[in-house]
Amino acid sequence: MTTVAYDADELDAACGVFTEQGFTIIRGLYSDAELDRLQLELEDLQRRLVAGELPEGCGTVILDDPDAIIDGEPFAHYVCEITPVSRRARAAVMHPDVVGAVRRLIGPDAWLLEEDRFGVVYQDARPGVGSGYSRIGWHSDAQSGPNLDWWPSVAFTIHLDATSPQNGFLRVVPGSHLGGTESMPLGFEKVPGEVGVYCDRGDVLLHHSDLWHSAARATDDGAGGIRRHIRGGWYGGNRPSEKHGLADFVKNARR
Repeated sequence: MTTVAYDADELDAACGVFTEQGFTIIRGLYSDAELDRLQLELEDLQRRLVAGELPEGCGTVILDDPDAIIDGEPFAHYVCEITPVSRRARAAVMHPDVVGAVRRLIGPDAWLLEEDRFGVVYQDARPGVGSGYSRIGWHSDAQSGPNLDWWPSVAFTIHLDATSPQNGFLRVVPGSHLGGTESMPLGFEKVPGEVGVYCDRGDVLLHHSDLWHSAARATDDGAGGIRRHIRGGWYGGNRPSEKHGLADFVKNARR
């Protein structure tokens, strides 16, 4: 299967592919200059998180390794709840074409999870001996909270680096959002029918909360193996009246 990316004036086609396959890509929403400024702001958030200068909700020991070391220094692979502390990140996430696509897919009342359960996250995946995050095993997003009534959701990933075997990429099983998870592997095994999804810098990948997906580890152990992106989710179910928290978060995907 060939992965096709759609421009903003092709949202009907993009949403049609999403309904059938469980994922789609929208391209050309951000300029190189906008992405450059966004990346600098996010790198500053990483620095401030390690220095203890960000709110408590911006850090996580559930997803990240607090002992991660990159180039001899403590490193944060995840910065959570970034939209309240980054104007540029929120503007990128709230791009009208992204919001419009999501509301076509799960309804006009779709809402963005921002200050609860990790919120919108900046992720920086790197290989190497001291890395705390380089890959993730097979899972669906809905498995993280099967008791919650806010599904379905549309997850989004704004790619700050193009993806490839060199720095890792998303593996998906097209159409798997239409079935269950009983036969889903527990690790990183090959799944019949899976495809690799390669994205360019600035691409926005949308995927359904029931889609089977996994992220492959980079093959380059140096700077070429870095894979950075923003990810979060829009939800079509009930919006909690207060913070739900992480007490019942299911961390089932292998790292």
